Amino acid sequence: MTTPYTAPAVISSLWADTQAAGFTMPSDPLTCTLLRTLAASKPGGQFLELGSGTGLSTAWLLDGMDARATLTTVDNDASLLEILNRQLGHDSRLKVVCADGDEFLQHAQGQQYDYVFADTWSGKYRLLDEALALVKPGGLYVIDDMLPQPNWPEGHADKVETLLRTLHALPGWHVTKMDWASGVVVAVKIPSR
Repeated sequence: MTTPYTAPAVISSLWADTQAAGFTMPSDPLTCTLLRTLAASKPGGQFLELGSGTGLSTAWLLDGMDARATLTTVDNDASLLEILNRQLGHDSRLKVVCADGDEFLQHAQGQQYDYVFADTWSGKYRLLDEALALVKPGGLYVIDDMLPQPNWPEGHADKVETLLRTLHALPGWHVTKMDWASGVVVAVKIPSR
């Protein structure tokens, strides 16, 4: 069976490095295809990724972005970011930040992004309001892993349900949960009318 998508050229070597590093929490490839497609909708946009890992989803985001767009990706694991930098660091649109996600969000207030992908606890289960405040009107907030996963710890399903209820109740946002890949939520901050 052929894959229903064409991956960025760097994915095979990034995946090899990811496996060699023993990193077991990469974003699902189908999630990544959606990330790329959504990125293409924001020409010249400013993007933020919370939870870089080894850069697999970063590569897909970059593949969807145009030449004028920029991406800041944040992770607190320097060994994973070393892989990301080796594979993707040549891209002038990319800024790699080694920092705690919570601290980054607290210091980023006042900045604005067209697209925030929160792939870690920071900006998803912690400091959600701070992450949402960074999204420009008309901008996207995207999260994944909203369907049951085999690596969820005891009680995590309750956290997911609470987060989903919170997101669906947000005033000024359109929110869609999709049973796609690992479970993706796409939210758009409604511009003033």
